[in-house]
Amino acid sequence: MGNSYAGQLKTTRFEEVLHNSIEASLRSNNLVPRPIFSQLYLEAEQQLSSLEGSRADNEEEEEEEEEEGSESSSPPVSYQMKPPPEGCCTTDGFCQAGKDLRLVSISNEHIEVPSGFLLVGAKSPNLPDHLLVCAVDKRFLPDDNGHNALLGFSGNCVGCGKKGFCYFTEFSNHINLKLTTQPKKQKHLKYYLVRNAQGALTKGSVICWKGAEFRGRQSSSSTCSSTLFQLPESSGLSGSTSSEPLPAANPSAPAGTQQTAAAIDHIPSTAAFSSAVYNGKESPKQQLVKNNLSALTRPSVLGTLTNSGPPKKRHKGWSPESPSSTETWNLQPNPQAPNRIKNDGGSLSSLPHSALVGPASSPMMGSGEPVAVPDNLLKICKAKPVIFKGHGNFPYLCGNINDVIVSPLLYTCYRNSQSLSRAYEQYGASTIQPISEEMQLLLTVYYLVQLASDQVPLIEDLEQIFMRSWRESHLSEIRQYQQPLPQTFPQVSSQIAPVTSAQLPWLAGLAASSCNDSVHIIECSYSLAEGLSEMFKLLIEGKLIKTNYVVIICASRNRAIDSCIVITGKYQARVLSESMLTPSDYQKEVNYQLVTGKVETLGSFFSTLCPEGDIDLLLEKFYQENQGHISSSLSASVNKPTALNGTGAAACTSYEIERHQIRPFQLAVAQKLLSHICSIADSSTQNLDLGSFEKIDFLICVPPSEVTYQQTLFHLWHSGILLELGLEKEHLTKQRVEQYVMKLDAEAQIKFKVFLQNSMQNPHTLFVLIHDHAHWDLMSAMHSLYPQTELSTGLVDRLLNCREVKEAPNIVTLHVTSFPYALQTQHTHISPYNEIHWPSSYSNGVDLYHENKKYFGLSEFIESTLSGHSIPLLRYDSSFEAMVMALGKRFPRLHSAVIRTFVLIQHYSAAMMAVCGLSQMKNYTSVETLEITQNLINSSRQCPSGHGLMVVLRIPCTPLAAVAYERLYNVRERLALEDNFEIILGNPNSGITIGKHFVEQLKVWQKIEEVDWRPQTYLELEGLPCILIFSGMDPQGESLPRSLRYCDLRLINSSSLVRTTLEQELGLAAYFVSSEIHTEKAVVNDVLESDPEKLSSTDNEDEEIATEGSTSEKRSPMKRERSRSHDSASSSLSSKASITAFCSESSPPLIAAGDTAKSPHRVLSNSAEETTNSYERQKQKVDKGAQTAISKHLPPATEQTDMKQNIKSAQISITSSSSSPFSSSSSSSAPTHNSFVLQTSQCSMTKASKQPPIVFLPKLVYDIITSTDSSGLPKSSSLLPYHSVMWASSFRPLMSKMMTCTEQSLYYRQWTVPKPIHMDYNNRNEGRMDTFHPRRLLLSGPPQVCNKKKIGKTGAYLQFLSILSRMLIRLTEVDVYDEEEININIKEESDQYYHQPGDMWPDLETFKKMPFDYTIHDPKYEDASLICSKLQTINSEDRSMSRRQEDMYTHRQTTRMRLSKYAAYNTYHHCEQCHQYMGFNPRYQLYESTLHAFAFSYSMLGEEIQLHFIIPKSKEHHFVFSQPGRQLESMRLPLVTDKSEDYIKSPTFTPTTGRHEHGLFNLYHAMDGASHLHVLVVKEYEMAIYKKYWPNHIMLVLPSIFNSAGVGAAHFLIKELSYHNLELERNRQEELGIKPQDIWPFIVISDDSCVMWNAVEVDCSGDRKSDYTWTERNVSLKQILQHIEATPNVTHYALIGMRKWSSKTNSGEIKEPFSCCHVHDFIMLNVDLTQNVQYNQNRFTCDDIDFNLRVHSAGLLICRFNRFSVMKKQIAVGGQRSFHIKSKVSDTPVSISPAQYICAPDSKHTFLAAPAQLLLEKYLQYHSHRFFPLSLKNYSHPVLSVDCYLNLGPQIAVCYVSSRPHSLNISSSGLTFSGLLLYLCDSFVVASFLKKFHFLKGATLCVICQDRNSLRQTVVRLELEDEWQFRLRDEFQTANAKEDRPLFFLTGRHI
Repeated sequence: MGNSYAGQLKTTRFEEVLHNSIEASLRSNNLVPRPIFSQLYLEAEQQLSSLEGSRADNEEEEEEEEEEGSESSSPPVSYQMKPPPEGCCTTDGFCQAGKDLRLVSISNEHIEVPSGFLLVGAKSPNLPDHLLVCAVDKRFLPDDNGHNALLGFSGNCVGCGKKGFCYFTEFSNHINLKLTTQPKKQKHLKYYLVRNAQGALTKGSVICWKGAEFRGRQSSSSTCSSTLFQLPESSGLSGSTSSEPLPAANPSAPAGTQQTAAAIDHIPSTAAFSSAVYNGKESPKQQLVKNNLSALTRPSVLGTLTNSGPPKKRHKGWSPESPSSTETWNLQPNPQAPNRIKNDGGSLSSLPHSALVGPASSPMMGSGEPVAVPDNLLKICKAKPVIFKGHGNFPYLCGNINDVIVSPLLYTCYRNSQSLSRAYEQYGASTIQPISEEMQLLLTVYYLVQLASDQVPLIEDLEQIFMRSWRESHLSEIRQYQQPLPQTFPQVSSQIAPVTSAQLPWLAGLAASSCNDSVHIIECSYSLAEGLSEMFKLLIEGKLIKTNYVVIICASRNRAIDSCIVITGKYQARVLSESMLTPSDYQKEVNYQLVTGKVETLGSFFSTLCPEGDIDLLLEKFYQENQGHISSSLSASVNKPTALNGTGAAACTSYEIERHQIRPFQLAVAQKLLSHICSIADSSTQNLDLGSFEKIDFLICVPPSEVTYQQTLFHLWHSGILLELGLEKEHLTKQRVEQYVMKLDAEAQIKFKVFLQNSMQNPHTLFVLIHDHAHWDLMSAMHSLYPQTELSTGLVDRLLNCREVKEAPNIVTLHVTSFPYALQTQHTHISPYNEIHWPSSYSNGVDLYHENKKYFGLSEFIESTLSGHSIPLLRYDSSFEAMVMALGKRFPRLHSAVIRTFVLIQHYSAAMMAVCGLSQMKNYTSVETLEITQNLINSSRQCPSGHGLMVVLRIPCTPLAAVAYERLYNVRERLALEDNFEIILGNPNSGITIGKHFVEQLKVWQKIEEVDWRPQTYLELEGLPCILIFSGMDPQGESLPRSLRYCDLRLINSSSLVRTTLEQELGLAAYFVSSEIHTEKAVVNDVLESDPEKLSSTDNEDEEIATEGSTSEKRSPMKRERSRSHDSASSSLSSKASITAFCSESSPPLIAAGDTAKSPHRVLSNSAEETTNSYERQKQKVDKGAQTAISKHLPPATEQTDMKQNIKSAQISITSSSSSPFSSSSSSSAPTHNSFVLQTSQCSMTKASKQPPIVFLPKLVYDIITSTDSSGLPKSSSLLPYHSVMWASSFRPLMSKMMTCTEQSLYYRQWTVPKPIHMDYNNRNEGRMDTFHPRRLLLSGPPQVCNKKKIGKTGAYLQFLSILSRMLIRLTEVDVYDEEEININIKEESDQYYHQPGDMWPDLETFKKMPFDYTIHDPKYEDASLICSKLQTINSEDRSMSRRQEDMYTHRQTTRMRLSKYAAYNTYHHCEQCHQYMGFNPRYQLYESTLHAFAFSYSMLGEEIQLHFIIPKSKEHHFVFSQPGRQLESMRLPLVTDKSEDYIKSPTFTPTTGRHEHGLFNLYHAMDGASHLHVLVVKEYEMAIYKKYWPNHIMLVLPSIFNSAGVGAAHFLIKELSYHNLELERNRQEELGIKPQDIWPFIVISDDSCVMWNAVEVDCSGDRKSDYTWTERNVSLKQILQHIEATPNVTHYALIGMRKWSSKTNSGEIKEPFSCCHVHDFIMLNVDLTQNVQYNQNRFTCDDIDFNLRVHSAGLLICRFNRFSVMKKQIAVGGQRSFHIKSKVSDTPVSISPAQYICAPDSKHTFLAAPAQLLLEKYLQYHSHRFFPLSLKNYSHPVLSVDCYLNLGPQIAVCYVSSRPHSLNISSSGLTFSGLLLYLCDSFVVASFLKKFHFLKGATLCVICQDRNSLRQTVVRLELEDEWQFRLRDEFQTANAKEDRPLFFLTGRHI
């Protein structure tokens, strides 16, 4: 009929398949339900398809079953809709007749409904927000219970009225549903439609198809209605909606077949599922092998479904046990005994950290009836059950509540997972709902089911499970908001019903059915109380022996679920309960157990293990029996190396003391730090003014560890930084060095107070506060996890975060740490831009720093554990772990740290005894401990100087460390080993104490002669054979020496691990090894190479208590192949399989006849290290046969019986193929002394320093470290980063393996928040972004402790201080030109002095008598033409071309000067005083300024000049504006008579180009704060950039026609504008009754490179007037200008200037205090007197010389104050160099010589893109000898230059004359000129004027005019042809195109 599905495929959405498979199992004849979940949750992710199918009766199902046949087993195909008829409507929401069917459109229309029909709403996938109205026969719709719907369909179209649709397929085509899946009425007919009170059609109730609502299943019901496991959109278990395709999947597959990812990707085959499922080409095993990834993070709760099965219904020919026709991904062939997926041997074996745990010791607040905790629960169960509160209400607990622990951790996790993260709010909360409580609990059950017996739940895993589940269930919604979906797969909206609370217990029980009772489900009907009571009852009855987790669910249809999870597994409960202890509680508990004697039972138990009796009795007996000869032989053996040294025999040379040197990457880090400091200073925030600091001071804060403190002092002393910074003088004392290092203890506040006082008293010193080991003690000063007696707690917060440090502008805080995560939270003080990360040594395989040291850190340690690598450096001791686990069950009340410590002490004691000859004790230690002890004791024997190895035994708990020290010390004394190796108790609060004998050894090795010397750092213990018991809850930055060989971390607190804790423990072993040393690759076998001692091991098959825990090894197979040698179980399962290289199979140590007295020597010499060396030396000689023999005899972990035989044959293989014995135990005779020397020729310390240490870890930690999550990162990376921070949300992505350090920082900054106990907790400013402290930086780098050289972060930050100091000195210095005046020898020497040296001002009358010095003395004009004033005899060599063009700027002589407080600055200078001046005053908005036009007419230009002023609001008071329109009228000028100390009368104009950053326009300090008017003169195209950099400066913008002009145009306009303004001011103030001559007429024209000003002070107090002394000092510009402005009769001077500073100034230059000569660079110009003298607006060079000559010839006075000088800074950019001459044709830069700057008119010469005037000046400077050949070096016959000065080069002299009437010119009588230069001569030049001058025969003439016509007119007007001969070919032009208006030349010869 109409709803038949024959021949059609249904999609296999997960929930549907799951439900029907369960249903099929229930209805099958099997008594045991098929554990479908066990299949599914173990399979990997795929996209799940949408749910289809309707509820039917059993009869209907049978009917459909027959119709569908077996085709459901074949792959689904895409549903193809019948193409619509041509011409019909295909618009969504309309029927094919084009009528609107949308409810919103026709809700108010009258619709005829036939009798028996109902109006229903259909959902279209393309219109998710609309319902389509349909009329359907109600017989084909279900009743209220979801039953009694007829199969088939009957409906009408309400739009066009068409009736009689008998097939829903046909009907869906008609109403344009456009489906990609099989049309089904159950899927698309969603709601009944009803009329409301207003008569409008609205959406009514949901049509109750089968499965649309869940109905609960009573556990006793066997004929219940089918329960669809439909997972809602809000659940994480379902995948995405059906329309979401996998982009990389088979594109031809329909959306329905694309199955979504499961909630948790645990299985290794995740990566390749899409190809395997769609293509079906590879078997599951192949896929699993191909994708055998390293251990992934989370267990896979849902598996991957196959295309074919299990089918929707129980079809004929398919049973749950038979595979489907195509490959199914059933990972459990036996449902009765399912295999467990193990996460890489326990990657989940971590634990909830204490960070999220509240008060855990007291029960949670409860409700309802109380639950009694049974008495003796702990005694019966051997563990305290841990109860995790889940959802809903939790009952009260009463009775023996001390025997249970209640934790809110899971409750917090559930609650966090219920809140949507802000990251997903963009998708809309209404669309995407959080994961449901039912689904949370169900996922938790799945997670617990897959945990192995030795694994512990980890909260991060569960959070990631929820996250992945939620994301994948909303994949399509999220993508819908992110990108448009492809049209091929339109979205199909489907209503997915959630898992109901009634279903939950059944589903949870089904999931737990395959876990072998590991997880037990208890279902309650009333409250959790009954479930808890039942659980306690089962515990007491012993029925939960195999159960690790009990899940108690109270589910009811009418209310929310209540749940809790009880951890009953002994191991899991112990780990979890101990993880809830805070660090202080942990110490208190251990201390309590030690003090109260609870550990005595443990000691008595150990004493029963030894068959001979108590170990102490054995020791005493051994001591008595062997006291004589052991002590003598030992002393002989120990002292022998010293004797050898004393007699001059060969001593060990491996003990090297390397001098301090900076490594390349340290320098790189220091430079990065400096770069960040400069960035802070350069930013516009004004937070750091580097320019104001003169020196550096610092304070280093270290944790309160005496060793770390002394270590830092040591580094500081040897770095020399204190002397370099000038903080200390020579002969440093330790007391002086201690002033710079502060230990963060109770006395720190005193030292810190001194530091703060120094910073306040020295504002010009930059103080760097270095917080080393910065992750230590981040407690808030207000909160503390630790006892209040610890005064150091919270000290960092109290000191470094105090208000004085935060506000001090001269304190920079640098946090230095290897573990920066706790400083990278949402509330951090440190900006992400202020983080500096240690650089990578390699980039794309290239060595960036050419470093001969290779860093060996955490990732390298992990890599060493992988198969195929060298000796694994990370190992765990399975024998030790097994014994600890067994003892933990026996002594449940003892803390595991106590048990672990006592077991390890026992192992070390037994190992020492075994090495000393008590061979029976080898059975009471582990292989690993024996290896360590043996190598330690024998290490000093292998070196002629007695160097040995260090073993670090890490015991965090200080009381336990003291116990261990005492015990091991006593055992060592009894064994007479006190001179063989030292045992050191390393307590953070105390120094190092070692025996006198070992101190003397160290003094000999280190060549120390100081009598009272004692080692103060661990680095100084290098070469000392010792066990260092390293105590303290956390390492505090102590560095370890290179002789460290073993790092025993088996006792670290593995129950409360966070990332920082874990990594800093492993950081103890971090190492820099020489990059030339490569760790050996496995040639023979991993076992043989890593533990060669095991080759001659002894096996004892006797059972022991430790074997009880070893079974977990068999159940935890590793996913990736690792070297077996990091687990002693690889050689022996029993802890008694002590593999020693000094014992034979069954006898005591071999003692040859006659060698009895030497036996201790013999035993000690035979070490594993020696064995290793022997093996390494001979490894190359082992032939292939030997390798084969060995590989055949590799012992598997579980094969005990053949172990001895295997090892024997392995030994035989090696010894038979090598020339010398592999080890002494495989040789039949004891070695002689000679052979001993031969074998131990290499110092064991040398070997240790060339390879990283071997690290032993707890099994739990080892599993976390060596497993990886799905991103490839170590599992430890996903742990909480620090105990005082917490995750901001459970909705966080995983970290990526590809993340850089910066990206990791941003990750933590987004996803972690500090707890209230964290010092950053209160660093929050709501809605503001200023929580970052501007002067706080963070340097993070890898932990590096095992090296004597300061190779890590300490050296880097000390180097940073050094280069920062150098930079500050450099910042306070400037390169200024330092050149002697030129042409001094030409200056006429006169005995007449017009003024006295001490005169302050010139006398006007006297000054008028002074002759003008035409000679140029400014050194910058060394290449300029000499100006002749009379007949002069000049040495021709003096004026040679001394410099090339490009040398002019680069090779001028400069000197470095310290900036004074009166310097001018560029834009990089920021200081408090400058803020307002620079425009950062808060009263003025930045860049707030106005543009004003200012026009005046100038007749010479023939047009009106329009200039623009940019005037900031703060500077408007300098100007006059018209009142109505605020038009700019004039610039205010003061009066001549005005006098004020704080006011500069002369406006300063600074023309500038190309120097917006480097120009020295900040005159605030130069003017000493005085009020002044400063105007920058800029070109139009540079206006914007100058305005940006100098927002508070007035700017005069030149017209655009001057964009390509030179400095002459700027000077010209400045002068003309100033005169015009003077006239305006005179007119304005005349109306106020002020005389015109009283208006101040001067302006200052300053170069933009004037940096400082100096004044000479003359002392004339001598007896004679001619005697005087003088000194020069830096003064303010204000002082100089006010002094000049106060000059008597100042308005009679036209130009006033000053000297150019030179360090070589002699007394003769200042003997005459005033000169009448050229002035340059910084001048005061009287615009009134010079009204008729103009600058040449066309000039680019020498325009000031030209102007000076014009002024003098006009009879005006030019005065230079020789007492004052100006320093000019060398600025490498801008100015004249901004003009580049290039070809106009080509853009490619081609070098063009000055000879090409002119050409013949009308030629095809390449034209140049440069102003004609510039080409002319440059050509004449370098090639004027072509025009004036007679003038070359002919200084007595200069070139006559009329009305202008042009530079003709240094080899040609010129004589300047003015043609103006009444002008002052030199006397030309007697002068004969070699040439005549007429440049743009005006009407004042006439023929008669020229005829007054005499020329040499053959002299040349050059006439320059604007055009050729003017050229000819000038020749005629001046009658030049009378005396000069011209030729046509002598006409030239500048190489400009016609539109660029070239200049034209005409040359001629004098007749």
